[in-house]
Amino acid sequence: MVVQILVLGLIALALIVAFGSIKMVPQGREYTVQRFGKYTRTLKPGISILTPFVEGVGRRMNMMEQVLDIPQQEVITKDNAGIKVDAVVFIQVIDAASAAYRVDNLIYAIQQLTQTNLRTVVGSMDMDEVLSKRDAINSRLLTAIDAATEPWGVKVNRIEIKDLTPPQDITNAMARQMKAEREKRAVITEAEGEKQAAIARAEGAKQSAILQAEGRKEAASRDAEARERLAGAEAQATKVVSEAIKDGNVNAINYFVAQKYVDAFAQLAASPQAKTVIVPAEMSSLVGSVAGIGELVKAAGRAVGSSDGPPAPRPAPAPKKT
Repeated sequence: MVVQILVLGLIALALIVAFGSIKMVPQGREYTVQRFGKYTRTLKPGISILTPFVEGVGRRMNMMEQVLDIPQQEVITKDNAGIKVDAVVFIQVIDAASAAYRVDNLIYAIQQLTQTNLRTVVGSMDMDEVLSKRDAINSRLLTAIDAATEPWGVKVNRIEIKDLTPPQDITNAMARQMKAEREKRAVITEAEGEKQAAIARAEGAKQSAILQAEGRKEAASRDAEARERLAGAEAQATKVVSEAIKDGNVNAINYFVAQKYVDAFAQLAASPQAKTVIVPAEMSSLVGSVAGIGELVKAAGRAVGSSDGPPAPRPAPAPKKT
């Protein structure tokens, strides 16, 4: 009976030891194995068997990406302005053994390292640079912290500045500056608009002046052409009259006298100072002059038509009225 109990006890102890030596590592985790307190190997996800009473699990490491919140702290910038800064760090353990045995309290170490580097980076920049160059700050922090945590078997994937809070007086000054800058841009835009409008008006005036000048040029050209034609006509008329005088026709002389007479009478009648127009009593002279003009015109017509045939007989002069 005692032997049976002893055998059962040994079997139970063997089962307990056997099940205790079997380890199941979940996905995203790695276990370090220690033999008599010394690291020997790392267990990957799955089932592993340890040597009973000799090997044991040392550290259970999380191999998934982790998010660390960096507490807010006040930092003095290069231009002696205080600003409150906090951040977020994304890390992942690459080497479980290094993360377990090369640094004590890995999370706390990374948080302190990030805070000190954050003070260094922000303290080397002016307030305006800090507020406008977050990407530059993130890049510098990532480079510095990733290089520092590499011996710990940790990969820093990203660092993001979460919030930047300047003092209230600086915030008010920035608001006034932004308002002044916007007003300045508005004035510049308005001035540019007025400038463009003035240029457009000047261009329009220029085109108008050019068109007017071209119109005057065209009118002057046409006036000159008309005067040239009139001069040619007068020259032709003078030639005909001269030939008539040469032939002894007194109507040519009457033409010039009548023309001057009619011009003088027209000027007298058109004068604005003349309220009364005196008509000469002897109108027969004027009528005779007009008749002479008619004879001269007929003679000119015959002279033009002489090139096509013999000249027509000259009509008798009209009798003078008394």
